[in-house]
Amino acid sequence: MSWKPIVVGVDASPEGAWAATTGAALAKAAGTTCHLVHATRDVVSAVALAELPERAEQFTAAQAAQAREQVERRLWGVVPPELVKNLSIRVGRPAMALKEAARQLDAGLIVLGGKHHSLLGRWFAGSTGVDVARTTEVPVLVTVSARTPIRRILAPVDVSGAAQPTIAAAERFAQLLGAELRVMSVLEPLPVLPDAPTYPTTEFYNMLEEQVSKQVWPLVKMASAEKVIRTGVPGEVIAEEAAQWAADLVVVGSHGKGWLDRLLIGSVTERLLDQLPTSLLVLPAFAHVKAHEAVPAGVPNQYPSFA
Repeated sequence: MSWKPIVVGVDASPEGAWAATTGAALAKAAGTTCHLVHATRDVVSAVALAELPERAEQFTAAQAAQAREQVERRLWGVVPPELVKNLSIRVGRPAMALKEAARQLDAGLIVLGGKHHSLLGRWFAGSTGVDVARTTEVPVLVTVSARTPIRRILAPVDVSGAAQPTIAAAERFAQLLGAELRVMSVLEPLPVLPDAPTYPTTEFYNMLEEQVSKQVWPLVKMASAEKVIRTGVPGEVIAEEAAQWAADLVVVGSHGKGWLDRLLIGSVTERLLDQLPTSLLVLPAFAHVKAHEAVPAGVPNQYPSFA
């Protein structure tokens, strides 16, 4: 199964270079194309339109040219020259520019550079990033360094529809990159509610483990994949596991029915991204819907969309 094109959001920061490096490496390994996109907010022309409307277009062109020069200077020598030469400069909101580029190119993956309030601060953190992850059919990979190659992949899953596409995506990346894969399910502590009847802790965890064994582990098709169960607060446990196991990439499926449904909402997203010492691949919010759509017998499911 072939891989679709990869779109990389870049700017003149080190984080932009990390994203470009990662996107180029993935495209080369997958035998597909990589497209660098930079979006610059049209602040200058907005002012010009009010003061000197006849020069608004000129101001916009100058702003785009300046942005191109800055980004190209950062990327020369970092990625292949042809990628820099074909850099696409778009004027407008970064999230919209990325989604439009992905749509036009029929891309299967969007790569962003994260942390330190640079590309991540403008493109992924807060409402813009949540909008990208939840409203596009394209998985979003946020890199936190230029650390390559990817040798260990961690896939946290819960008992929900998000488990199947998350595991499938993690397995496909692991096979592409020759990486180790660890699939992890986190059992949340039993909530303590006032005046609520107590429930035996051991029995509670046994019940959850049985659910994971029956509903999640059969979804793991990669023979070499390791399957582990941890207990605790999901966001904290994922960050700890990624650090202790030295994972290079964490794959999560958003909008599940359990704790993953809450994992990628608002401040929790920012906290998880800030804590993780590794890159994060977020699958679309409705991945689990597509993954479970009925398909004719003998026809392979084509999701995730980077396929």
